[in-house]
Amino acid sequence: MKSNCTTVSLVEVGPRDGLQNEPAKVDLQLKLSLIDSLARSGIKRIEAGAFVHPTKVPQMADSDLLFQQLIKRPGVRYSALVPNLKGAERAAELPVDEIAIFVAASEEFSQRNINASIAESMLQFHQVIEKSLAKGLPVRGYISCALGCPFTGEVPPKNVVGLAEELLSLGCYEVCLADTIGIGTTKSTELLIQACLGRSLPASKLAVHLHDTYGQALANSKVALDMGIRTFDAAIAGLGGCPFAPGATGNLATEDLVYMLEGAGFSTGVDLDMLAKIGEKISLSLNRNNSSRTGSALSRKT
Repeated sequence: MKSNCTTVSLVEVGPRDGLQNEPAKVDLQLKLSLIDSLARSGIKRIEAGAFVHPTKVPQMADSDLLFQQLIKRPGVRYSALVPNLKGAERAAELPVDEIAIFVAASEEFSQRNINASIAESMLQFHQVIEKSLAKGLPVRGYISCALGCPFTGEVPPKNVVGLAEELLSLGCYEVCLADTIGIGTTKSTELLIQACLGRSLPASKLAVHLHDTYGQALANSKVALDMGIRTFDAAIAGLGGCPFAPGATGNLATEDLVYMLEGAGFSTGVDLDMLAKIGEKISLSLNRNNSSRTGSALSRKT
């Protein structure tokens, strides 16, 4: 069922998904400053770090220190991505507000990413969800490659639907459909969400996480919005990429998403001008181009 709610929830993934692919080491203090600036801009959900193997994702190696030193703003939830039970146990020892887990909708991607089949990864996540919930930590589930795999191509929507149903049944409060390689189109996005809603998965339990490899992320977000989705992942300045997905570029830029949503009459609670300044600052700090069209336009005006 579509939602009539005009308030949209944003999940800022720049500090985790955005920074994980940067080639040069990102200083811890820069990460902390970025996260705090995002919280002060009005964003209420921030994926701050990940408890993954440091040799696989070196940029996340300091997530323990990050959560120890993080200034937590009232009303803001700071989450951490974990790939397995060991990562969840590390997170539970720190001031983490929420756990995020991920399962791939593609067998090939699952094997190359975590060296396990989809079934094997789900077995492990049974324990992760159970133990996280027992410690009072809510769990959010990602489904990677929901709109396509870099190795095998098309992913049938039914595969995604089955995983979403299982994650929700295990206790995830929300399932995020992730276009990991940014290959989705408005049609494939519509078909996927339609398949989910057709199996009585409520729009209120679904979110989307879109990469902008082919420049379709904003258009695909509008499709999801029109179909009742009210939770969207995005990354400041369009930061991002996936170390395990060849060709994947940055996420949908938070500034572009906020501009579109506010223009369509939806409330985000975010200060867009402040967001644009944050995007410009982090882009300069990382010595990279600002991938947000909205952010760049606002920066030129000021």
